[in-house]
Amino acid sequence: MAMAGSPGAKKGILERLDSGEVVVGDGSFLITLEKRGYVKAGLWTSEAVVEHPNAVRQLHMEFLRAGSNVMQTFTFSASEDKMESQYFEHAEEAVWAVEVLKEARKPVAATMCIGPEGDMHGITPGECAVKLAKAGASIVGVNCRFGPCTSLKTMRLMKESLWAAGLKAHLMVQPLGFHMPDCGKGGFVDLPEYPFALEPRVATRWDIQKYAREAYNLGVRYIGGCCGFEPYHIRAIAEELAPERGFLPPSSDKHGSWGSGLNTHTKPWIRARARREYWENLLPASGRPFCPSLSKPDA
Repeated sequence: MAMAGSPGAKKGILERLDSGEVVVGDGSFLITLEKRGYVKAGLWTSEAVVEHPNAVRQLHMEFLRAGSNVMQTFTFSASEDKMESQYFEHAEEAVWAVEVLKEARKPVAATMCIGPEGDMHGITPGECAVKLAKAGASIVGVNCRFGPCTSLKTMRLMKESLWAAGLKAHLMVQPLGFHMPDCGKGGFVDLPEYPFALEPRVATRWDIQKYAREAYNLGVRYIGGCCGFEPYHIRAIAEELAPERGFLPPSSDKHGSWGSGLNTHTKPWIRARARREYWENLLPASGRPFCPSLSKPDA
């Protein structure tokens, strides 16, 4: 398959989604830039856009090379009076935002920071999706706080309720790049490893290829990531869905599909890993024999 940039770049997002195209989102900014030394953990403000604009621009370029169609602005917590939560954890607030944004006469995408249990007032994911669609959102879904598997469970609930209500809205998912099956309703921020010891939970590129395929099969067409989603994770989405998109991202030029580049390795047991079956069925070890596999949320 040929390497290429995204064809038809002038098409709007709804035009793309209406035609059945896959739109690949971007990934992690705050967590990634904190690791790179440009953001301070805590309030997670985005002063890096002023202090280190080249670092922000570089990360955008990496997501672009990895296959992202959409680059979101790095403005998290950048309001003059920082909100208590910049996440949308309450359906009512998200609906207000959609209603205001509709006045601009632009397509509105609204994602909530919720899991299968719903918002903080007990409104189910399905009810949240219906409220957002009725308010005028053309694209609805979830982002952050939960891992890929949990987020897809939430997306399924949203899809079922939209269908039952006879509403049409495109689906969008941008989960964490971490495995978080032990999260409570508040998501990964309540786990004791947050935010400085999450590395053992990082999803592999193969995990993300599986996530991308499952999201696509569910009917989600805007597929990306949030905290912990590095450029190589976005590349995994783009490579998994290359048959549907019709092209590979530029960074795949340095990445053999399913480890095929290992065919040139000098050691035969490593050359034997140059196949899809090996990586799909591998159960990777953590290397931490005295650590638990799951945690208990503090909150």
